[in-house]
Amino acid sequence: MKHTIDIKFLSISDVKEFADIVSAFNYDIDLVSGRYVVDAKSIMGIFSLDLSKPISLVAHTDDIKPLAEAIRKFC
Repeated sequence: MKHTIDIKFLSISDVKEFADIVSAFNYDIDLVSGRYVVDAKSIMGIFSLDLSKPISLVAHTDDIKPLAEAIRKFC
């Protein structure tokens, strides 16, 4: 099952902290911006996106609650 959450980054340190948090989850997590999709666990992938545009996180899991709680500050 896919779950979507809107994400925003306010600083470079936000990106590093976010990637560190999502890396702890053992399922696929993508970031989608327009037609681009990158691995949310990849700092380089995240920086390849235009961070000033809307970004959606797509988690491929049945239970989104632990992830949603962990990344609440980026929502």
